[in-house]
Amino acid sequence: MSTLTSAGMVNAYVPGASSRIPEEDRAMIERRAALLGPAYRLFYEEPVHLVRGEGVHLYDGDGNAYLDVYNNVASLGHGHPAVVEAVSRQWAVLNTHTRYLHDAILAYAERLSATFPAPLSQVMLTCTGSEANDLAYRIAKHRTGGTGVIVTSLAYHGVTDAVSQFSPSLGASVPLGAHVRTVPAPDLYRRNTDDLGRDFADDVRAALADMRASGIRPAMMICDTIFSSDGVLADPPGFLAEAVAVVREAGALFVADEVQPGFGRTGDAMWGFERHGILPDMVSLGKPMGNGQPVAGLVLQPDVVADFGAKVRYFNTYGGNPVSCAAGMAVLDVIARENLIQNARNTGAYFLERLRTFAECYAAVGDVRGRGLFIGVEIVRDRASKEPDAALAGHLVNALRRRRVLISASGPHANILKIRPPIVFSRENVDTFMDALEGVAAE
Repeated sequence: MSTLTSAGMVNAYVPGASSRIPEEDRAMIERRAALLGPAYRLFYEEPVHLVRGEGVHLYDGDGNAYLDVYNNVASLGHGHPAVVEAVSRQWAVLNTHTRYLHDAILAYAERLSATFPAPLSQVMLTCTGSEANDLAYRIAKHRTGGTGVIVTSLAYHGVTDAVSQFSPSLGASVPLGAHVRTVPAPDLYRRNTDDLGRDFADDVRAALADMRASGIRPAMMICDTIFSSDGVLADPPGFLAEAVAVVREAGALFVADEVQPGFGRTGDAMWGFERHGILPDMVSLGKPMGNGQPVAGLVLQPDVVADFGAKVRYFNTYGGNPVSCAAGMAVLDVIARENLIQNARNTGAYFLERLRTFAECYAAVGDVRGRGLFIGVEIVRDRASKEPDAALAGHLVNALRRRRVLISASGPHANILKIRPPIVFSRENVDTFMDALEGVAAE
């Protein structure tokens, strides 16, 4: 069975597709549909019913442990004690908005901005990555006088009305805006090229030319710097630089969406854009920022936001509240104290090595790629033709789930295993995953 449903979501639960769902869970699914409505989706042929999380594991009601090899929200692991303690302590003291003076937001903004290269030095906080990208677009339009947006062909940047219009991965039922142009993903595996950076920049030039022909002035290009929805595309380092230069020559801004690759996940540095030797105009953050506490934001060059800020009031009731800032500060503390960027690099290298050894024995693995603890495994029918095999990818995802190992799938053909564990993942956790994968393959 393909993991891509008619609604366009990869690895979605399809009602009636499995007879192995326990009666309790079936009743919960029906209750969920009645209470939450039809727009929500669940993962897996047999959805997972969870009651708690700890470290790199999630647990069901029977106490069974599931190895979480997918969750980049709780990137420090579920229920990390440092975050729990920081949030609990701050809740007992003060939680309010940013129109009163309080130190928490200032201390956190200083600490966060210090992880960025100059002049990325100002911080605007939101609750979600979608909000952060929505705000980035507002600022880009104000700064440039344009409206045009360039994204990759299966990008995901969020769910607000404005941002959904430049999130093609949401599917055909969420149409792109007339001001949006997509460019082919910078896929080194599927492109016949000896210079990916040049080719990607040429695609961006073509998109800009098409905008001009339609009377659209460009405002920004936004890229998830590991191109996770496009299939996890990390190499070669530096391929983004020429395209960013082309965008700036056209008078537009470059926004690095670090919601998924940020906070040390790639193992090279704190931020994914640093692999490419570029300096964004704005950087959007989210998901792992509070290890589960809703906090997100933008880090900006001051000149980018100066006129916008002088003329437009920005306020977010919950963005930048002291509890969320305490969570964010705890996350930064743990990343530094536990050397988690180095752990992502070292454990990720071991993970890639194990997967590439596995690929030597299984012709269905066309490519293993990624950086740090963000990995894509391309499943194909034939290595020579590179024909995608979404059905087998879906089978692998769901067979691993039945062995209590959680991953998902990605890419334009729904055939890429998306492996993205908490960055506290260990070599022993990698071995547990590989034992499960090898067991599924042996079946």
